[in-house]
Amino acid sequence: MNFLKLILVMTATIGVIIGVSGCSTNTENKNIKVRLANFPNITHSQSLLLRTDGKMEPLIDKNNKSVSVEWKTFNAGPAEVEALMAGEVDIGYIGPGPAINAFVKSKGDIMIIAGATDAGAILVSRENLVERDVKKLLDGRKIAVPQFGNTQDLCLRNLLEQNGLKDTAKGGTVEVVQIENPDIKTLLEKGDIDAALVPEPWGARLVNEIGANIVLDYKDIWRNGDYTTAVIVARKDFLTQYPDLVEAFLEQHVKATLAINQNLAANKQIINKKIGELTQKTLSESVLNGAFQRLKVTYDPQTQSVIEMADMAKAAGFLREKPNMQGIFDLAILNKVLQAQNLEPVKSN
Repeated sequence: MNFLKLILVMTATIGVIIGVSGCSTNTENKNIKVRLANFPNITHSQSLLLRTDGKMEPLIDKNNKSVSVEWKTFNAGPAEVEALMAGEVDIGYIGPGPAINAFVKSKGDIMIIAGATDAGAILVSRENLVERDVKKLLDGRKIAVPQFGNTQDLCLRNLLEQNGLKDTAKGGTVEVVQIENPDIKTLLEKGDIDAALVPEPWGARLVNEIGANIVLDYKDIWRNGDYTTAVIVARKDFLTQYPDLVEAFLEQHVKATLAINQNLAANKQIINKKIGELTQKTLSESVLNGAFQRLKVTYDPQTQSVIEMADMAKAAGFLREKPNMQGIFDLAILNKVLQAQNLEPVKSN
């Protein structure tokens, strides 16, 4: 069975789960639909590979339940969190910031079960603003992030603190603004904003398409690039009720991760094609290559970075109190899958 066939089989397995999750507990003869969520973004590259061809082939799992898959596409973490909390999504690719919020809001019912991508963000300035000193660049300027409280926003606020600066909302000199990625490009090109801290592929797009200057590359943003940008979360009740289906999903996620890293040239083209199908526009070759150079495709959720991110969110005022992060990770099934494939387990903290 080739890799693509394995992907399609896995996808079908997940779908079954979803249908069962909305049915009675006696599901031996019931069809199960697993509801998966992702963004049409290269930081969710494994999911895009798993969605290739969009086929949901039926599968019989270990308990003889017919499984099918439904993919749901989101463009923002809060919307996906709402769907998870409403029981409309079972497993989702999402940023660590929204994952933390989901864990806190759900009182531990939404958990991180694997990683997806590390790093993949850069700080850039407008074309006619060339300044390599970060403090000089930020001080007195207007800096954009895609969303308040997300990974890039928290990293920017961490940079402000490291450089003895504050945003204007706290009496400082740096105006931090929330702007969607496509609008960041327009406003940076017009000179209405001075700089932006953005995820890939938007970093590569700003550099290649409007001549933005790289001020800090991905390794210089935070933790030498060893921080998660995308993780996988699951609802606790789904995880408890259908561990075999979660295992089937994670098997394919790990295989997709390995496939991308082992044959990036071919698989990034497949990923780009899927992005085009979902957004009606593929990435240029230069943007695609630049973006993948700045991120790491992985299954390790970089647990310590998530813990530190929660502290950063509290310091920035996005969380009322420091959250108790105990229980946010459930990596038992992932490590079972890794062991079966003779791979090193990942640490929970």
